[in-house]
Amino acid sequence: MTTDQFNNVVSVQMELCADTLVAKGTEYTPETNSNDRLAHFKKAAVIMNTTPKAALLGMLSKHIVSVSDMCMANEGQPIERWNEKITDSINYLLILRALVEEEQNGQN
Repeated sequence: MTTDQFNNVVSVQMELCADTLVAKGTEYTPETNSNDRLAHFKKAAVIMNTTPKAALLGMLSKHIVSVSDMCMANEGQPIERWNEKITDSINYLLILRALVEEEQNGQN
C-alpha cells in the first residue's frame, strides 16, 4: 500500500468515526442532561458500581472480541462489517479520551 493510499484509508476512517459520533450524539445524550455527552458512561458506571472509564472498557471489550473473531476467522467478512466494528472500536477509544480529559480537568 502506498503512502497516499494509506493516508486515504486514515482520512476515510476518521470521517466515518466523526459521522458516527455526531449521529449518535443525540441518541446517547439524554434529554434531561443534554450538556453531558458522557452521561451514558457515567450511568453505566453507577449501575456497574465502577468508574465511567471501567464501564467504557467493558463496552469496548465486546467490540474488541468481535474484531478478534473476525481477524481469526477463516472466511472473509464484508467491508461494511469491518467498517462498523473498527469504527465502533476507535470511537470508544475517542470517548475514553474525553473521559480522561474530563477527569484530568476535575470536571467529573
